Amino acid sequence: MFNFPIVEATHKMEDPVNMDLGEQDESKKQSGEYEKKKQTFITRTIWTFVMIAAFFICMFSGHLYMIGVVTAVQVVSFKEVIAIANVPSRAKNLRFTRALNWYFLGAAMYYLYGESVIYYFKHIVLVDKVLLPFATHHRFISFMLYVIGFVFFVASLKKGHYRFQFTQFAWTHLALYLIVVQAHFVMNNIFEGMIWFFLPAALVITNDIFAYICGITFGRTQLIALSPKKTVEGFVGAWIFTVIAGIGLTALMTRYSYFICPVNDLGANIFTGLNCTPNPVFIPRAYSIPIWDHVYTFRIQPMQFHTLILATFASLVAPFGGFFASGLKRTFKIKDFGESIPGHGGITDRMDLYKTSIGNIMESAIQGLNADEQTEVIKGLTKHLINQGALTNVALECFNGILRS
Repeated sequence: MFNFPIVEATHKMEDPVNMDLGEQDESKKQSGEYEKKKQTFITRTIWTFVMIAAFFICMFSGHLYMIGVVTAVQVVSFKEVIAIANVPSRAKNLRFTRALNWYFLGAAMYYLYGESVIYYFKHIVLVDKVLLPFATHHRFISFMLYVIGFVFFVASLKKGHYRFQFTQFAWTHLALYLIVVQAHFVMNNIFEGMIWFFLPAALVITNDIFAYICGITFGRTQLIALSPKKTVEGFVGAWIFTVIAGIGLTALMTRYSYFICPVNDLGANIFTGLNCTPNPVFIPRAYSIPIWDHVYTFRIQPMQFHTLILATFASLVAPFGGFFASGLKRTFKIKDFGESIPGHGGITDRMDLYKTSIGNIMESAIQGLNADEQTEVIKGLTKHLINQGALTNVALECFNGILRS
Protein backbone atom coordinates (compact mmCIF):
# COMPACT_ATOMS: atom_id res chain seq x y z
CA MET A 1 0.00 0.00 0.00
CA PHE A 2 2.79 2.41 0.76
CA ASN A 3 4.94 1.60 -2.25
CA PHE A 4 2.97 3.63 -4.78
CA PRO A 5 3.16 7.02 -3.02
CA ILE A 6 6.88 6.52 -2.46
CA VAL A 7 7.45 5.70 -6.11
CA GLU A 8 5.24 8.58 -7.16
CA ALA A 9 7.06 10.99 -4.87
CA THR A 10 10.41 9.80 -6.15
CA HIS A 11 9.20 10.28 -9.71
CA LYS A 12 8.06 13.82 -8.92
CA MET A 13 11.41 14.63 -7.37
CA GLU A 14 13.29 13.47 -10.50
CA ASP A 15 11.13 15.40 -12.99
CA PRO A 16 12.61 18.90 -12.36
CA VAL A 17 16.13 17.55 -12.79
CA ASN A 18 15.25 15.89 -16.09
CA MET A 19 13.45 19.01 -17.23
CA ASP A 20 16.47 21.18 -16.38
CA LEU A 21 18.76 18.85 -18.29
CA GLY A 22 16.36 18.86 -21.24
CA GLU A 23 16.17 22.64 -21.23
CA GLN A 24 19.95 22.89 -21.07
CA ASP A 25 20.32 20.50 -24.01
CA GLU A 26 17.71 22.44 -25.98
CA SER A 27 19.44 25.73 -25.13
CA LYS A 28 22.81 24.36 -26.24
CA LYS A 29 21.23 23.07 -29.44
CA GLN A 30 19.64 26.44 -30.22
CA SER A 31 22.88 28.24 -29.40
CA GLY A 32 24.81 25.91 -31.69
CA GLU A 33 22.31 26.42 -34.51
CA TYR A 34 22.50 30.20 -34.06
CA GLU A 35 26.29 30.20 -34.17
CA LYS A 36 26.22 28.02 -37.27
CA LYS A 37 23.71 30.32 -39.02
CA LYS A 38 25.69 33.41 -38.03
CA GLN A 39 28.95 31.96 -39.28
CA THR A 40 27.33 30.88 -42.54
CA PHE A 41 25.83 34.32 -43.03
CA ILE A 42 29.15 36.07 -42.41
CA THR A 43 30.96 33.67 -44.74
CA ARG A 44 28.36 34.18 -47.48
CA THR A 45 28.52 37.95 -47.12
CA ILE A 46 32.33 38.12 -47.24
CA TRP A 47 32.52 35.86 -50.28
CA THR A 48 29.77 37.85 -51.99
CA PHE A 49 31.84 41.03 -51.74
CA VAL A 50 34.95 39.12 -52.82
CA MET A 51 33.16 37.84 -55.94
CA ILE A 52 31.72 41.27 -56.74
CA ALA A 53 35.15 42.90 -56.39
CA ALA A 54 36.81 40.19 -58.50
CA PHE A 55 34.12 40.54 -61.17
CA PHE A 56 34.57 44.31 -61.54
CA ILE A 57 38.37 44.04 -61.48
CA CYS A 58 38.25 41.53 -64.34
CA MET A 59 35.69 43.56 -66.29
CA PHE A 60 37.73 46.76 -66.03
CA SER A 61 40.99 44.91 -66.78
CA GLY A 62 39.86 43.92 -70.26
CA HIS A 63 37.72 41.65 -72.39
CA LEU A 64 40.27 38.83 -72.31
CA TYR A 65 39.96 38.62 -68.51
CA MET A 66 36.17 38.43 -68.73
CA ILE A 67 36.47 35.61 -71.29
CA GLY A 68 38.71 33.83 -68.78
CA VAL A 69 36.05 34.28 -66.08
CA VAL A 70 33.31 32.92 -68.36
CA THR A 71 35.50 29.93 -69.26
CA ALA A 72 36.27 29.16 -65.61
CA VAL A 73 32.60 29.41 -64.63
CA GLN A 74 31.67 27.20 -67.58
CA VAL A 75 34.13 24.44 -66.65
CA VAL A 76 33.23 24.42 -62.94
CA SER A 77 29.48 24.48 -63.69
CA PHE A 78 29.89 21.56 -66.09
CA LYS A 79 31.75 19.61 -63.40
CA GLU A 80 29.00 20.27 -60.84
CA VAL A 81 26.12 19.35 -63.17
CA ILE A 82 27.82 16.17 -64.35
CA ALA A 83 28.43 15.12 -60.75
CA ILE A 84 24.66 15.14 -60.04
CA ALA A 85 23.97 12.05 -62.14
CA ASN A 86 27.23 10.31 -61.34
CA VAL A 87 27.24 7.10 -59.30
CA PRO A 88 30.77 6.68 -57.88
CA SER A 89 30.40 2.95 -57.20
CA ARG A 90 29.57 2.32 -60.85
CA ALA A 91 32.01 4.87 -62.24
CA LYS A 92 34.85 2.97 -60.53
CA ASN A 93 34.04 -0.10 -62.61
CA LEU A 94 34.03 1.93 -65.84
CA ARG A 95 37.45 3.27 -66.66
CA PHE A 96 36.60 5.95 -69.20
CA THR A 97 33.31 7.42 -67.92
CA ARG A 98 34.77 10.63 -66.47
CA ALA A 99 37.36 10.89 -69.23
CA LEU A 100 34.63 10.83 -71.89
CA ASN A 101 32.68 13.57 -70.10
CA TRP A 102 35.69 15.87 -70.17
CA TYR A 103 36.57 14.85 -73.73
CA PHE A 104 33.13 15.92 -75.00
CA LEU A 105 33.49 19.19 -73.07
CA GLY A 106 36.85 19.84 -74.73
CA ALA A 107 35.47 19.02 -78.19
CA ALA A 108 32.47 21.33 -77.69
CA MET A 109 34.66 24.17 -76.43
CA TYR A 110 37.06 23.72 -79.36
CA TYR A 111 34.19 24.03 -81.83
CA LEU A 112 32.39 26.96 -80.20
CA TYR A 113 35.49 28.93 -79.23
CA GLY A 114 36.91 28.37 -82.71
CA GLU A 115 33.72 29.71 -84.31
CA SER A 116 33.96 32.90 -82.26
CA VAL A 117 37.68 33.43 -82.88
CA ILE A 118 37.34 32.89 -86.64
CA TYR A 119 34.35 35.24 -86.86
CA TYR A 120 35.76 38.12 -84.81
CA PHE A 121 39.47 37.77 -85.66
CA LYS A 122 39.38 36.51 -89.25
CA HIS A 123 41.83 39.27 -90.19
CA ILE A 124 44.41 37.48 -88.02
CA VAL A 125 43.70 33.75 -88.37
CA LEU A 126 43.16 33.83 -92.15
CA VAL A 127 46.57 35.34 -92.86
CA ASP A 128 48.63 33.25 -90.43
CA LYS A 129 50.27 30.19 -92.02
CA VAL A 130 49.90 28.11 -88.86
CA LEU A 131 46.31 29.06 -88.03
CA LEU A 132 44.96 29.12 -91.59
CA PRO A 133 44.54 25.29 -91.99
CA PHE A 134 42.74 25.08 -88.62
CA ALA A 135 40.47 27.98 -89.56
CA THR A 136 39.73 26.61 -93.04
CA HIS A 137 38.88 23.09 -91.83
CA HIS A 138 37.60 24.05 -88.37
CA ARG A 139 34.15 22.48 -88.65
CA PHE A 140 35.47 19.27 -90.19
CA ILE A 141 38.05 18.95 -87.39
CA SER A 142 35.33 19.58 -84.78
CA PHE A 143 33.06 16.97 -86.37
CA MET A 144 35.86 14.38 -86.39
CA LEU A 145 36.63 15.10 -82.74
CA TYR A 146 33.01 14.36 -81.86
CA VAL A 147 32.95 11.20 -84.01
CA ILE A 148 36.07 9.92 -82.24
CA GLY A 149 34.39 10.48 -78.86
CA PHE A 150 31.19 8.79 -80.06
CA VAL A 151 33.05 5.72 -81.36
CA PHE A 152 35.07 5.51 -78.16
CA PHE A 153 31.85 5.65 -76.11
CA VAL A 154 30.24 2.80 -78.06
CA ALA A 155 33.43 0.74 -77.77
CA SER A 156 33.49 1.28 -74.00
CA LEU A 157 29.96 -0.05 -73.39
CA LYS A 158 30.05 -2.77 -70.75
CA LYS A 159 27.42 -5.41 -70.09
CA GLY A 160 25.44 -4.73 -66.92
CA HIS A 161 26.13 -0.98 -67.08
CA TYR A 162 24.31 -0.01 -70.27
CA ARG A 163 21.62 2.07 -68.57
CA PHE A 164 24.15 3.96 -66.46
CA GLN A 165 26.46 4.63 -69.42
CA PHE A 166 23.68 5.89 -71.71
CA THR A 167 22.34 8.04 -68.85
CA GLN A 168 25.79 9.58 -68.49
CA PHE A 169 26.00 10.09 -72.26
CA ALA A 170 22.63 11.87 -72.40
CA TRP A 171 23.33 13.88 -69.23
CA THR A 172 26.68 15.04 -70.63
CA HIS A 173 25.04 16.34 -73.82
CA LEU A 174 22.31 18.08 -71.81
CA ALA A 175 25.02 19.80 -69.72
CA LEU A 176 26.88 20.83 -72.89
CA TYR A 177 23.69 22.37 -74.27
CA LEU A 178 22.66 24.21 -71.10
CA ILE A 179 26.13 25.40 -70.05
CA VAL A 180 28.66 25.42 -72.89
CA VAL A 181 26.31 26.71 -75.61
CA GLN A 182 25.02 29.43 -73.29
CA ALA A 183 28.58 30.42 -72.40
CA HIS A 184 29.36 30.65 -76.13
CA PHE A 185 26.64 33.26 -76.60
CA VAL A 186 27.84 35.15 -73.53
CA MET A 187 31.34 35.22 -74.99
CA ASN A 188 30.02 36.56 -78.29
CA ASN A 189 28.26 39.32 -76.36
CA ILE A 190 31.60 40.29 -74.79
CA PHE A 191 33.20 40.50 -78.24
CA GLU A 192 30.34 42.70 -79.49
CA GLY A 193 30.84 45.15 -76.64
CA MET A 194 31.01 44.94 -72.86
CA ILE A 195 27.60 46.58 -72.50
CA TRP A 196 25.93 43.58 -74.16
CA PHE A 197 27.40 41.34 -71.48
CA PHE A 198 27.19 43.50 -68.37
CA LEU A 199 23.75 45.07 -68.95
CA PRO A 200 21.77 41.77 -69.12
CA ALA A 201 23.66 40.42 -66.09
CA ALA A 202 23.05 43.62 -64.11
CA LEU A 203 19.35 43.61 -65.02
CA VAL A 204 18.88 40.02 -63.83
CA ILE A 205 20.68 40.82 -60.57
CA THR A 206 18.55 43.94 -60.08
CA ASN A 207 15.39 41.98 -60.78
CA ASP A 208 16.34 39.28 -58.27
CA ILE A 209 17.03 41.83 -55.53
CA PHE A 210 13.84 43.84 -56.03
CA ALA A 211 11.71 40.70 -56.44
CA TYR A 212 12.80 39.77 -52.94
CA ILE A 213 12.35 43.30 -51.51
CA CYS A 214 8.92 43.81 -53.10
CA GLY A 215 7.90 40.28 -52.14
CA ILE A 216 8.62 40.71 -48.42
CA THR A 217 7.17 44.24 -48.43
CA PHE A 218 3.74 43.72 -50.01
CA GLY A 219 3.77 40.22 -51.50
CA ARG A 220 0.61 38.21 -50.89
CA THR A 221 -0.18 36.05 -53.92
CA GLN A 222 1.96 32.99 -54.59
CA LEU A 223 3.48 32.98 -58.09
CA ILE A 224 4.54 29.37 -58.64
CA ALA A 225 4.26 26.23 -56.50
CA LEU A 226 7.84 25.20 -57.31
CA SER A 227 9.13 28.25 -55.43
CA PRO A 228 6.61 29.08 -52.66
CA LYS A 229 8.37 32.30 -51.58
CA LYS A 230 7.93 33.95 -55.00
CA THR A 231 4.90 36.27 -55.21
CA VAL A 232 3.02 37.98 -58.03
CA GLU A 233 3.49 41.37 -56.34
CA GLY A 234 7.24 40.83 -56.10
CA PHE A 235 7.28 39.70 -59.73
CA VAL A 236 5.54 42.86 -61.01
CA GLY A 237 7.36 45.25 -58.65
CA ALA A 238 10.72 43.81 -59.71
CA TRP A 239 9.87 44.42 -63.37
CA ILE A 240 9.13 48.10 -62.73
CA PHE A 241 12.36 48.66 -60.79
CA THR A 242 14.37 46.67 -63.33
CA VAL A 243 13.16 48.90 -66.16
CA ILE A 244 14.05 52.05 -64.19
CA ALA A 245 17.49 50.72 -63.26
CA GLY A 246 18.13 49.59 -66.84
CA ILE A 247 17.36 53.01 -68.30
CA GLY A 248 19.71 54.72 -65.86
CA LEU A 249 22.48 52.16 -66.30
CA THR A 250 22.25 52.37 -70.09
CA ALA A 251 22.49 56.17 -70.02
CA LEU A 252 25.66 55.87 -67.92
CA MET A 253 27.43 53.09 -69.83
CA THR A 254 26.83 54.52 -73.30
CA ARG A 255 29.02 57.50 -72.39
CA TYR A 256 32.15 55.31 -72.48
CA SER A 257 33.59 53.75 -75.63
CA TYR A 258 35.02 50.88 -73.58
CA PHE A 259 31.50 49.52 -73.06
CA ILE A 260 29.93 50.18 -76.47
CA CYS A 261 32.79 49.39 -78.88
CA PRO A 262 33.27 45.87 -80.27
CA VAL A 263 36.60 44.29 -79.39
CA ASN A 264 39.36 45.31 -81.77
CA ASP A 265 42.18 45.16 -79.23
CA LEU A 266 42.31 42.36 -76.64
CA GLY A 267 44.84 44.39 -74.65
CA ALA A 268 42.40 47.25 -74.03
CA ASN A 269 41.09 48.07 -70.54
CA ILE A 270 38.93 50.68 -68.87
CA PHE A 271 41.83 53.18 -68.79
CA THR A 272 42.97 52.82 -72.41
CA GLY A 273 39.45 52.47 -73.79
CA LEU A 274 38.54 51.46 -77.34
CA ASN A 275 38.25 53.48 -80.52
CA CYS A 276 35.33 52.97 -82.85
CA THR A 277 32.51 54.74 -84.64
CA PRO A 278 29.56 54.42 -82.24
CA ASN A 279 26.75 52.26 -83.44
CA PRO A 280 23.70 54.43 -84.30
CA VAL A 281 21.77 52.57 -81.60
CA PHE A 282 23.83 54.46 -79.00
CA ILE A 283 23.29 57.91 -80.55
CA PRO A 284 20.20 59.89 -79.37
CA ARG A 285 17.65 60.65 -82.08
CA ALA A 286 14.39 62.55 -82.21
CA TYR A 287 11.04 60.80 -81.92
CA SER A 288 7.64 62.40 -82.37
CA ILE A 289 4.38 61.34 -80.76
CA PRO A 290 1.11 62.94 -81.99
CA ILE A 291 -1.40 63.42 -79.17
CA TRP A 292 -4.66 65.07 -80.18
CA ASP A 293 -3.74 68.32 -81.93
CA HIS A 294 -0.16 68.44 -80.65
CA VAL A 295 3.00 66.65 -81.68
CA TYR A 296 5.45 66.01 -78.87
CA THR A 297 9.08 65.52 -79.80
CA PHE A 298 11.73 64.01 -77.56
CA ARG A 299 15.27 62.72 -78.01
CA ILE A 300 16.32 59.31 -76.77
CA GLN A 301 18.87 56.62 -77.60
CA PRO A 302 17.38 53.69 -79.56
CA MET A 303 19.37 51.55 -77.13
CA GLN A 304 16.84 52.46 -74.45
CA PHE A 305 14.21 50.49 -76.35
CA HIS A 306 16.55 47.52 -76.34
CA THR A 307 16.94 48.05 -72.60
CA LEU A 308 13.16 47.96 -72.14
CA ILE A 309 13.01 44.60 -73.92
CA LEU A 310 16.00 43.24 -71.99
CA ALA A 311 14.51 44.41 -68.67
CA THR A 312 11.21 42.72 -69.53
CA PHE A 313 13.04 39.53 -70.46
CA ALA A 314 15.06 39.66 -67.22
CA SER A 315 11.83 40.07 -65.25
CA LEU A 316 9.54 37.60 -67.03
CA VAL A 317 11.86 34.87 -68.33
CA ALA A 318 15.16 34.89 -66.39
CA PRO A 319 13.54 33.99 -63.00
CA PHE A 320 12.46 30.69 -64.52
CA GLY A 321 16.15 29.80 -64.72
CA GLY A 322 16.11 29.84 -60.94
CA PHE A 323 12.90 27.81 -60.87
CA PHE A 324 14.48 25.28 -63.22
CA ALA A 325 17.53 24.96 -60.96
CA SER A 326 15.28 24.56 -57.91
CA GLY A 327 13.30 21.81 -59.60
CA LEU A 328 16.49 20.06 -60.68
CA LYS A 329 17.90 20.09 -57.15
CA ARG A 330 14.63 18.81 -55.70
CA THR A 331 14.56 16.02 -58.27
CA PHE A 332 17.98 14.77 -57.18
CA LYS A 333 17.34 15.69 -53.51
CA ILE A 334 20.38 17.93 -53.13
CA LYS A 335 20.72 21.28 -51.40
CA ASP A 336 23.48 22.75 -53.60
CA PHE A 337 25.12 21.81 -56.88
CA GLY A 338 28.56 21.78 -55.27
CA GLU A 339 30.88 23.43 -52.75
CA SER A 340 33.00 25.60 -55.04
CA ILE A 341 32.22 28.83 -53.16
CA PRO A 342 32.37 28.84 -49.33
CA GLY A 343 28.94 29.61 -47.87
CA HIS A 344 27.24 29.68 -51.26
CA GLY A 345 27.40 26.13 -52.58
CA GLY A 346 28.43 25.65 -56.18
CA ILE A 347 29.07 27.98 -59.10
CA THR A 348 25.87 26.70 -60.71
CA ASP A 349 23.84 27.81 -57.67
CA ARG A 350 24.96 31.37 -58.33
CA MET A 351 24.81 31.27 -62.13
CA ASP A 352 21.37 29.93 -63.06
CA LEU A 353 20.66 32.63 -65.64
CA TYR A 354 22.85 35.07 -63.69
CA LYS A 355 20.86 34.41 -60.53
CA THR A 356 22.35 36.60 -57.77
CA SER A 357 23.07 35.60 -54.19
CA ILE A 358 22.46 38.99 -52.57
CA GLY A 359 18.74 38.35 -52.20
CA ASN A 360 19.48 34.93 -50.75
CA ILE A 361 21.76 36.48 -48.13
CA MET A 362 19.07 38.99 -47.10
CA GLU A 363 16.52 36.18 -46.98
CA SER A 364 18.78 34.08 -44.72
CA ALA A 365 19.34 37.03 -42.39
CA ILE A 366 15.70 38.07 -42.09
CA GLN A 367 13.99 34.68 -41.98
CA GLY A 368 16.70 32.63 -40.27
CA LEU A 369 17.60 35.04 -37.44
CA ASN A 370 15.58 37.11 -35.00
CA ALA A 371 16.16 40.84 -34.36
CA ASP A 372 18.77 40.33 -31.62
CA GLU A 373 20.66 37.78 -33.70
CA GLN A 374 20.63 40.09 -36.74
CA THR A 375 22.07 42.85 -34.54
CA GLU A 376 24.90 40.56 -33.42
CA VAL A 377 25.65 39.67 -37.03
CA ILE A 378 25.86 43.35 -37.99
CA LYS A 379 28.19 44.02 -35.07
CA GLY A 380 30.38 41.10 -36.11
CA LEU A 381 30.56 42.31 -39.71
CA THR A 382 31.34 45.86 -38.55
CA LYS A 383 34.19 44.62 -36.35
CA HIS A 384 35.52 42.55 -39.23
CA LEU A 385 35.51 45.57 -41.55
CA ILE A 386 37.22 47.65 -38.85
CA ASN A 387 39.97 45.03 -38.54
CA GLN A 388 40.37 45.09 -42.31
CA GLY A 389 40.72 48.87 -42.27
CA ALA A 390 37.55 49.43 -44.33
CA LEU A 391 35.77 51.21 -41.44
CA THR A 392 36.83 53.16 -38.37
CA ASN A 393 35.74 52.64 -34.76
CA VAL A 394 33.43 55.64 -35.17
CA ALA A 395 31.08 53.48 -37.28
CA LEU A 396 30.73 50.91 -34.49
CA GLU A 397 30.23 53.65 -31.88
CA CYS A 398 27.51 55.27 -34.02
CA PHE A 399 25.79 51.91 -34.46
CA ASN A 400 25.87 51.21 -30.71
CA GLY A 401 24.54 54.73 -30.05
CA ILE A 402 21.60 54.12 -32.39
CA LEU A 403 20.79 50.86 -30.60
CA ARG A 404 20.88 52.53 -27.17
CA SER A 405 18.58 55.29 -28.31
